[in-house]
Amino acid sequence: MMSNLKIALPSKGALDKDTRQFFAAAGLKVSRPNERQYVGTIPALGISVLFQRAADIFTKVAEESVDLGITGYDVVRENGRDYDNVIVICHRLGYGGCDLVLAVPDSWIDVTSSQDLADLTLVFKEKGRDMRIATKYPNLTRQWFYSKRIVNFSLVEAHGALEAAPSMGYADAIVDITSTGTTLRENRLKRLLDGNIIESEACLIGNRNTLKGNQEKLATTKVMLELIEAHSLGKKYISLTANVRGNSPEEIGQKLTQDLDIAGLAGFAGPTVAKVYGAEDDCYGATIVVSKKDVSAAVEHLRRVGGRDITGFTPNYIFGDRSNIYEDLITKLNH
Repeated sequence: MMSNLKIALPSKGALDKDTRQFFAAAGLKVSRPNERQYVGTIPALGISVLFQRAADIFTKVAEESVDLGITGYDVVRENGRDYDNVIVICHRLGYGGCDLVLAVPDSWIDVTSSQDLADLTLVFKEKGRDMRIATKYPNLTRQWFYSKRIVNFSLVEAHGALEAAPSMGYADAIVDITSTGTTLRENRLKRLLDGNIIESEACLIGNRNTLKGNQEKLATTKVMLELIEAHSLGKKYISLTANVRGNSPEEIGQKLTQDLDIAGLAGFAGPTVAKVYGAEDDCYGATIVVSKKDVSAAVEHLRRVGGRDITGFTPNYIFGDRSNIYEDLITKLNH
């Protein structure tokens, strides 16, 4: 059954691939008949999908062509001030990480900080012109310069490969997105020490007007957010099960909850202990769910109480007693 909920997803590049993998892992596989088509579906929930460039997805949400969208947080921060009908539902989805940075030519040996840059803009001014900054992010760039009390600059709106702007002579420095910094280095550019403007990754946004009060769309959105949230939480934990000898489940449970070196080694609310049927009368299965960062300590903890044949797996979902992301969405819609 088709829902009336519509979502815009990135149409190409790494963000497209990572988004589809992210949705598939959460049980929300995206169907796109072929790469030349710009419509698709999420069959599990009957959600209509519109594939767009990541830079255009914010606009599609803002103009109410779609209800939801996934784009970079950098795009949202750049455009969000002008559209109060667009709300950020989740600004960290865990992939697509990058930084918006200010980069200057390597040849500016003495320029390593914003203060050095400010001093250099005065030199440019004495020579009769402003420092030119090429960027696709005029709002964020202007805010950053003003926050550093730098006013002698002008923005050059550019498209395509900004890294070439200084060497081609139509800009002196750039503000652009980078993930590894390799492209900057290959174009003889360097970041300023305090030149990180924002950290960005894939985020989920929604339209306040199309969602608020629409119970059908909200019901579908809730299921989607529940799955995303539960899957994202599940990736952080591991379930460990060991065979342990003891006189009773209570005895094993007490051993697992005593003398803990690290909080949480006994599981969320405590261990689950159950009889292993077909084995010796004093053999029980003990299961604990722990943070992945504590997995080695948890294995040693199970061994200390006699655990053996320890197995582990990452749960695909961990559902809480409510969806925090959905409740936050409802709060934002009502304000």
